[in-house]
Order: sequence, then structure tokens, then C-alpha cells
Amino acid sequence: MNAPRIAERFVDEPLCSLAELVDGRSRGFDPLGEGRDTMFVVRRGEAVYGWRNACPHYDYARMAWKKDEFLNSDRTQILCGAHGALFTIETGLCVSGPCEGASLTSVRLTLRDGMVFIADSYAPGLYKNRPD
Repeated sequence: MNAPRIAERFVDEPLCSLAELVDGRSRGFDPLGEGRDTMFVVRRGEAVYGWRNACPHYDYARMAWKKDEFLNSDRTQILCGAHGALFTIETGLCVSGPCEGASLTSVRLTLRDGMVFIADSYAPGLYKNRPD
């Protein structure tokens, strides 16, 4: 039996200003106020990359090993703290680990007047056995 599709919606408020994102670091966000970071952003210079906080390897496990820590120790790749998988920051492709060849789910971002916005509609995060 297929679960009902969870309604996506547009998030009108910015996630933050670009200046609030530290270059070369990651930061988690909860754009729908669900009580946990359902996505994260990585800044590289003036570019920002948005990803769902869900590893494709196992039951969409959360990825940060602690708050806002989604990168490996030298901050060159995204690291799943649950499984040790490594993903490229720019493409989200898994290059090492149990889900090699799979990809993270992208969250398209846009910059307007120095603020970071989600560019498309956004669905609530995934929960195991979520009541719909």
C-alpha cells in the first residue's frame, strides 16, 4: 500500500542571510518548524548548496554527527555521521561508503538581497512509521 503524499509548500521566509553562513562550513535548518533539522546548507565562497538531511543508505537516517556538523574533518565532503558515507558538496553524489553511487536529495536555493531562500516548494521531513 502506498503512503499518501505529504503536501509540499513554499517557504516564504529566508533561511538566513549569506553572511550568517560561515564559508566552508555547514548548517542545519528546520524550514517548516518540525522540531529538527530536515535540511542543511553548505557554503563555499558565494555559492550555497542545499541538501535534505537524509542519507540514502538506510531508512533516510539523519546525517549530522552533532548540530550543524555535516562535513568531514577537512571539510571537503559531506559526511553521513550514521554510516560514514562521503558525498560531494556540489553534486550530493556518494563517492565512498555503503551507498556509493546514490545521491542526496537536493534543495534548490536562491540568493536575494543577501538572503538565502528555498527556491522550490518544500515537503516535511521523512519519519519512520510517520502517521499520515
